[in-house]
Amino acid sequence: MFSWMGKDARRKKEPELFQTVSDGLKRLYSQKLLPLEESYRFHDFHSPALEEADFDNKPMVLLVGQYSTGKTTFIRHLIEQDFPGMRIGPEPTTDSFIAVMHGEQDGVVPGNALVVDPKKPFRKLNAFGNAFLNRFNCAQLPNPVLESISIIDTPGILSGEKQRISRGYDFAAVLEWFAERVDRIILLFDAHKLDISDEFSEVIKAMKNHEDKIRVVLNKADQIHTQQLMRVYGALMWSLGKIINTPEVIRVYIGSFWSQPLLIAENRKLFEAEEQDLFRDIQSLPRNAALRKLNDLIKRARLAKVHAYIISSLKKEMPSVFGKENKKKELINSLGDIYQKIEREHQISPGDFPSLKKMQEHLQTMDFTKFQSLKPKLLDMVDDMLANDIARLMTMVRQEEAQMPKQIVHGGAFEGTMNGPFGAGYGEGAGEGIDEVEWVVGRDKPMYDEIFYTLSPVNGKVTGASAKKEMVKSKLPNTVLGKIWKLADVDKDGMLDDEEFALANHLIKVKLEGHELPNELPEHLIPPSKRRHE
Repeated sequence: MFSWMGKDARRKKEPELFQTVSDGLKRLYSQKLLPLEESYRFHDFHSPALEEADFDNKPMVLLVGQYSTGKTTFIRHLIEQDFPGMRIGPEPTTDSFIAVMHGEQDGVVPGNALVVDPKKPFRKLNAFGNAFLNRFNCAQLPNPVLESISIIDTPGILSGEKQRISRGYDFAAVLEWFAERVDRIILLFDAHKLDISDEFSEVIKAMKNHEDKIRVVLNKADQIHTQQLMRVYGALMWSLGKIINTPEVIRVYIGSFWSQPLLIAENRKLFEAEEQDLFRDIQSLPRNAALRKLNDLIKRARLAKVHAYIISSLKKEMPSVFGKENKKKELINSLGDIYQKIEREHQISPGDFPSLKKMQEHLQTMDFTKFQSLKPKLLDMVDDMLANDIARLMTMVRQEEAQMPKQIVHGGAFEGTMNGPFGAGYGEGAGEGIDEVEWVVGRDKPMYDEIFYTLSPVNGKVTGASAKKEMVKSKLPNTVLGKIWKLADVDKDGMLDDEEFALANHLIKVKLEGHELPNELPEHLIPPSKRRHE
């Protein structure tokens, strides 16, 4: 008797067992979050239901910008290969959304075929209709970069008179759909035209809840001199600050992202460093993909909970027989007050609530009588997921990350700067003299020897106390000088001979020039007398 009660209790006590993070996310979504979304018509208001492909797909990078800012050229630069359907020019050439993905053969899959493919994460885009699907396709090609990431090219955002021409579909809503599912959003700006059009401003605002994914690229920066570049950078930050309302300063990468010679090469080192930073950011995406999906599921669950409270509150306020239409208008107009009431009753942060204006627009077409009352059991399942299941998945995320290589994205532009003389920082700082036969410290050793012999060496060595008096003159912090001492004291006897002293001064010079110190002394910096001769 009551055996079903025992089973239910056991099911609650026994934690879910997941094989992988992806498997866990799928099961948690379908078993615990999806029932809440369906009950309160979440998909009609916010975002379509997630599918298996949304959890299995490779990390995606979304490129957004006004026309002729170099979006398509940026993709061409990354993969070092033309892709099917690619068009580049100063006029608005890309008039479609193009998903650049890996495939065994070159080819283009049109939008209508793409949204019925269960293996692709685009099935829910069919809601935007034929006007959009005719402007959406997938360019497939065999490319090593695309084995790890996919890139979404978007139509150039229009400015001036052009933005009044209707696209035939809700452009901002499509970009919002992509923003929710991609791992990185790159906003491209041209150093020559920083004006942010109304449409571009609307698009950035549509990505309001995804600021953590946004990076900004100031492209074509090699076409202006340093002084102008500083002014352009300042103007860009000011413009973005008015639209992206976050206390943190958004990360801007400055450079010229194509394979042509720099027009003005005076900022070459800056552009190289910025490109390496951006490449590292993109290369980290496969490692962080599971964490990003987990984070997005948590965000979705929080929004679904708030949505359930809003819908059930509206249902509760509706009359059972007369005056339904008037009451509906009254509730829509006083939605802000309902938000505040829910916020107080359930201790929910204001940032978790959906846009008031958008919610009011959606509610205009809804039949409030079909809304569901509050179902505590559904909310309890989501709370259990957030409190217990997500914590166990977080542990699995760290385990999976630890098993992955640091840089998974290979090929294309990523390959050219990894190794060899054109690698980042090659031959600079502690790497100076790496290819030389002579010991690089030897160039300045006569100057360092003069200082060494003023310190009254005993048996050819100076004590730590004597060396310290000289080294602190550099004004570097003790933590840095301690590391330099550890690197320079090659034989670990607590004293420095003339070669080790010269090496310590060389490392001080490296640090003062703004370079990082190595964790271990490179072979080419080991003093000649301390090298193992085979």
